[in-house]
Amino acid sequence: MFMKISALALAVVAASPALAAPESFTIDSRHTFPVFEVNHLGFSLQRGRFNQTAGKIVIDREAKTGSVDVTIQVASIDMGIEKWDEAMRGEDYFNVAQFPTIVFKSTKVSFDGAKVVAAEGDLTMMGVTKPVKVAFDGFACGTHPINKRALCGGNATIQVKRSEFGLVKGLPGIADDVKIAIPVEAFKDQ
Repeated sequence: MFMKISALALAVVAASPALAAPESFTIDSRHTFPVFEVNHLGFSLQRGRFNQTAGKIVIDREAKTGSVDVTIQVASIDMGIEKWDEAMRGEDYFNVAQFPTIVFKSTKVSFDGAKVVAAEGDLTMMGVTKPVKVAFDGFACGTHPINKRALCGGNATIQVKRSEFGLVKGLPGIADDVKIAIPVEAFKDQ
């Protein structure tokens, strides 16, 4: 009798679909460049970007949970003019010597079906940590058409007030509201 029950239990387990598990993805630094824009003197939107970004995205589509951890190397700032880059790295702005990274760590990830649509968490910049919400647009997962690896990606956006993080140089001529857009691509960990 025990053998029949054990055999039946094994047959049920074998026939059951595999339980979904969290999947971990490493950000592709070659396709993830945070871009920011800020109004300059009321005349134009000035843009810059950071060229070195790393991090992890973990998603469990079945449980509708996940995490997003991103680290930006502030010294990689690129305004298009080296003198401007140097000024932005200096004490008057990002003070890279004292605050070399900007870090976002999620506390909650929101889904619409299987798609990630937002992440809430803590943004740390200039030694100040504030809660923020990051919106994701077009988040999708699939197979990379060239290297055939599993990939997830989308476009993240966030709005911050730079003064809340101690970036006050040039206010109000250089606006307080800063929009950050991050095209994100991340390969599934093997």
